[in-house]
Amino acid sequence: MTTKKSTLSRRRFLQGMSAAGAAAMLPCGLLVPAGANAAPFNAADYQVFRNACPRNCYDTCSIKTYVKDGVVQFIEGAPESTFTNGGLCVKGYTYGHRIYSPDRIKYPMVQDGRRSGKWRRVTWDEAMDRIARKILELKEKDGSLLGLGLTKYSGNFGITNYGVEGMMSSLGYTTRFVGTPCWPAGIDAQNYDLGNMWCNDPEDMVKAKYIILWGANPAWCSVHSMKYVMEAKRRGAKVVVVDPVFTQTAAKGDVFWQPNVSSDGALALGMARHILDLGLVDEDFVKNHSVGYEEFAAYLRQNVTVEWASELSGIPAQEIREVAEEFATAKPATVWIGYGMQRHTNGGASVRALDALVAMTGNVGKEGGGARYGHLQTWGFNYHAMIQKQPEGSVGFVGGAAKGEFDFTSGSGNSYSDRTVNINKTAQSILDAKDPALKMLWVSCKNPLAQDFDRNKLEKAFDSLDLVVTVDQFFNETVANSDIVLPVTTLFEEWTVNVSYWHYWLGLNEQAVKPMYETKSNIEIAAALSKKMNELSPGSCTFPQEIDTREWLEKEFNQGVYDLFGIKHWTDLKNGPVKARLTSSAAWNELKFATPSGKYEFKSELCEQNGHKALPEYKEGRKGYDKFRLLTPHTKFGLHSQFVNLDWMHEYNKEPYVYMHPQAAAEKGIRDLDMVRVFNKVGEQKVRVKLTNNVARDCLLMYEAWFGKGFDFNVQNLVDDESADMGAFKAGAPGVAIHGQFADIERA
Repeated sequence: MTTKKSTLSRRRFLQGMSAAGAAAMLPCGLLVPAGANAAPFNAADYQVFRNACPRNCYDTCSIKTYVKDGVVQFIEGAPESTFTNGGLCVKGYTYGHRIYSPDRIKYPMVQDGRRSGKWRRVTWDEAMDRIARKILELKEKDGSLLGLGLTKYSGNFGITNYGVEGMMSSLGYTTRFVGTPCWPAGIDAQNYDLGNMWCNDPEDMVKAKYIILWGANPAWCSVHSMKYVMEAKRRGAKVVVVDPVFTQTAAKGDVFWQPNVSSDGALALGMARHILDLGLVDEDFVKNHSVGYEEFAAYLRQNVTVEWASELSGIPAQEIREVAEEFATAKPATVWIGYGMQRHTNGGASVRALDALVAMTGNVGKEGGGARYGHLQTWGFNYHAMIQKQPEGSVGFVGGAAKGEFDFTSGSGNSYSDRTVNINKTAQSILDAKDPALKMLWVSCKNPLAQDFDRNKLEKAFDSLDLVVTVDQFFNETVANSDIVLPVTTLFEEWTVNVSYWHYWLGLNEQAVKPMYETKSNIEIAAALSKKMNELSPGSCTFPQEIDTREWLEKEFNQGVYDLFGIKHWTDLKNGPVKARLTSSAAWNELKFATPSGKYEFKSELCEQNGHKALPEYKEGRKGYDKFRLLTPHTKFGLHSQFVNLDWMHEYNKEPYVYMHPQAAAEKGIRDLDMVRVFNKVGEQKVRVKLTNNVARDCLLMYEAWFGKGFDFNVQNLVDDESADMGAFKAGAPGVAIHGQFADIERA
């Protein structure tokens, strides 16, 4: 017997009340839409501060923060920046929820047993005492501090936050996790081809006649860039989107290509071959401003056909020809090379093929053109917080240390250096470290248990450590695997300065409100540790013990920065963000390249010396080892693991899913919203499935991060640490093949 239960939803209730004219009779008019009259706004009622989003994001938004009675009331994008243009992304607008989240870590805390959840509040002095004594113990036992490791990356790109590295240097020579999981293969590729990574001003995309968004999804990951894409389209430009997923950006394109994953290099080379055959090559550029073009052309003739590219990529040959011809004849034309497409074992080679496609058509050095990837042209600060001296007599690693892509310091000339290990193999690096072994880890601006690979191995690695200290704002999975957590300030509670690796604006970040609870900025934490270290062992730490964060902000500026941005003093930024004074919006506009030859290098001897092909030849991707390709791109509602835990985000992003093509699901007997088990040689993850034609039939897609109460979701249960082909040259360690992963699926 079945029973039909009578239910009345709130919506149906309101509909019924409205229809009956009864809503107005409710007490106090609680449910009556009595008019959406906004309170009058008077800017004079608020203190207005300048802030800048410090996350690892293309947009690095300039923010205006309105404060009343010591409380952040609301924020908006700074209207002075033509890039931010008064608006923020969905993540940026949650900042008010971030600073005042009840889930923030408020005090230094000690966990009695990792993953036990038995946290107890301690004072800063107690926390620093335990940390300092462990550091001194390691130094006494090992004769150096190489047993102390630092893993830090992109959680806060505010320049003064490089004081975390400075704090480590001020203690002695330590072990550093270098490299980046983000973009290293592409950085190396562009350095081989052009001599540096340097992209056009994104605002000049409006001048483009043809735009290919290759593996980029700005509708989610750089919303402020979309207005330039759409304006170019309005002016007549054609927009082609190449992506293994039908994204929100793809929906706005004129042409969408969904190639087989990691076939990008073949596709680009097929286009290049067709352009060569039709004689659409820019002869002036390849003859006068490049080297190795004839060898590249010979390689194309001997090894590449459009049909070959079609077979590998799955894109029809006729479509390849059409787009190639259109791209070569539209002036200027540009390719935006997304970071996802280089996260493969052939990612660097694929970026080089795309660079070559842009170069042979004469679109390098042109406003509205270019092979756009990123730049670090505006990062010429002093790095005062980062550059600290080791205590006298410090012993370290004998040999050179690798440097990350954001390390602009010159060598110290000392006989010792830090010991460097691969950040993309964090777990294995911890387990492998010997003489001395790693026994203590400092984690800052990073959530390794969410971003680093092979979570099971990472837990074992963490368990081999005596002490893990994590500096964070929320209780995430890395904090759960730590012994001590130290509460750090949000952007509204500290002074710093920010620039972008995409656009050319400079933004001040003022302390808009006093640090809440017992939070400290990273450099204040360093000062507190220095004070305790010197109290226990005078001379054991060189980091200043008393600092004024506003003064430290000032120390990051120099005349070069002032001249580049056309300001006399950093306080000018209180009037709003400023843009670099560019002689042209085009990178490489003088066609003088930073390569050894001074020209664009289709053939790079440096690339060959570093173990790769001299020409941008096709390189096959990683062989599949399971039934489906597994993709783990960024979610719209977070930036890695940041933001996804906030209440506002949970309203729209209530739980994680795996996305699957309906036909593939039918073959597995899987229905929409079934609970499934995704598994491979690394591990498994149980999650609910959503069926969609947006992913290819041979792919599974899980967005990178989700955390909150009631879920144990982590894509790193399924992603191993297989290296990408490039990255070590400029970023200190190879990238990682994040999208060169495979898995199977079944109903749970």
